[in-house]
Amino acid sequence: MNTDGIQVRWDGGLKFSADRADHETRIDGDEGIAPSPVALMVESVAACAAIDVVVILQKGRQELTGLSVRARARRAEAAPRYVKGLRFDFHISGNVDEAKARRAVMLSFERYCSVYHSLRQDMELEWTLTLDDESAGGQD
Repeated sequence: MNTDGIQVRWDGGLKFSADRADHETRIDGDEGIAPSPVALMVESVAACAAIDVVVILQKGRQELTGLSVRARARRAEAAPRYVKGLRFDFHISGNVDEAKARRAVMLSFERYCSVYHSLRQDMELEWTLTLDDESAGGQD
């Protein structure tokens, strides 16, 4: 993605629209009608990591049938209230080996997730993984 192609427009109050190519993202500093900039950042890290995990597991021939990520941010109390820590709870469904799923999550955060690697280096990161085995006999 070429970031030169993004234009943010003020829509009044603390509401904005970000336009690029044929996509529009609504942003609301009060989170009344759309996510705040910080919420969008946290969503972006979660989505980036989820994409990595899906790609890694599919390349590893795992039978992934579902993936969701719950994301939470811990912020500094005083302005500028930057994000001090992130927590991601991955829930993966399918006939997936737990060790391979854990490795996929670790690889995303250690090597591949460009959004995470673009953030503050002193930010704490936590994650968990829940695996639902949908195979008849399970993994041995």
